[in-house]
Amino acid sequence: MLFSPLALGELELSNRLVMAPLTRLRAGDQGIPGSLIAEHYRQRASLGLIVSEGTYPTPAGQSYPGQPGLVTEEQIAGWKQVTDAVHAEGGRMFAQIMHGGRVSHADITGGVEIVGPSAVAIEGEVRTPHGKQAYPVPRELRTDELPGVIQEIVTASKNAIEAGFDGVELHSANGYLLHEFLAPNSNVRTDSYGGSPENRARFVIETVNAVVEALGANRVGIRISPEHNVQGIAETDAADVRATYEVLVDTIAPLNLAYLSVLHHEPKSSLVQDLRERFNGTFLVNTGFSEITTRDEAFAIIEDGLADAVVVGRPAIANPDLARRWRESLPLNEPNAATFYADGAEGYTDYPFYAN
Repeated sequence: MLFSPLALGELELSNRLVMAPLTRLRAGDQGIPGSLIAEHYRQRASLGLIVSEGTYPTPAGQSYPGQPGLVTEEQIAGWKQVTDAVHAEGGRMFAQIMHGGRVSHADITGGVEIVGPSAVAIEGEVRTPHGKQAYPVPRELRTDELPGVIQEIVTASKNAIEAGFDGVELHSANGYLLHEFLAPNSNVRTDSYGGSPENRARFVIETVNAVVEALGANRVGIRISPEHNVQGIAETDAADVRATYEVLVDTIAPLNLAYLSVLHHEPKSSLVQDLRERFNGTFLVNTGFSEITTRDEAFAIIEDGLADAVVVGRPAIANPDLARRWRESLPLNEPNAATFYADGAEGYTDYPFYAN
């Protein structure tokens, strides 16, 4: 089952293994993907679908030094080199569109101010080009600014198609801007975008609708991570979490998106399976944020009918031929965490394929 084809939008994937969006920060000061990034993704084209690392849609949305963007002509051209390489190997690739929101610092954005749903900072420090610094208090986005932010995401999504991507994944997880609107501790607004679950879901829903209108639903997926309390997010009230994500999924389900991707440690949970039933479309799960997803777990998720495809991260980092290794029960390379966010080829393009 894990190696059976899967329809996703208008695509047919060769298997049900999806490469997770994995921040790797090798795009340089200008956020331009180069030949190294193209080779990295090309090597992994045998996975059913590749989702790119988070790409920023506007300078204000950049979260990390070395993160790629989809803003400038040079960035679009760089990504075209990547998608051409993946397609030449028969692969499929979506771009993850990620506005970082308050997960950033002006030293990262080139002086562009940090914005968020509310003027609530993350506790802790962020890595900047000038060393670790405290997260700043973001400026609360005005209500009349929100359509402009949505338009930036739409433009970046259109840029992704121009760059040759098969579609886009909207990043509404892991504490970045869209997730910040959903969570009650990072969104304390008093306008129509804050307060109730319906209001907190509004910005995400409007963003999804706008991108669908621009690209077509078959080219749009969304990633969510309910109860994943990272980067200052606190979704700890189970009833509120369920109400918020039910509103979100119920509202976007009729659009017939390419997929819904859920990051959650327990795919069997009633929350995750309820969201799957409500979405009633191609459903992806990713369990491996704190623990690495194993081959047995991936097979079981599909065989037990918990999802249509499994999203994997670290196994795909260390094993460019992961699909073959899992299909043939071959031993795996071990990922080197010290090189996850480093520079250069080490731990990026030098993991070996299995030797016959």
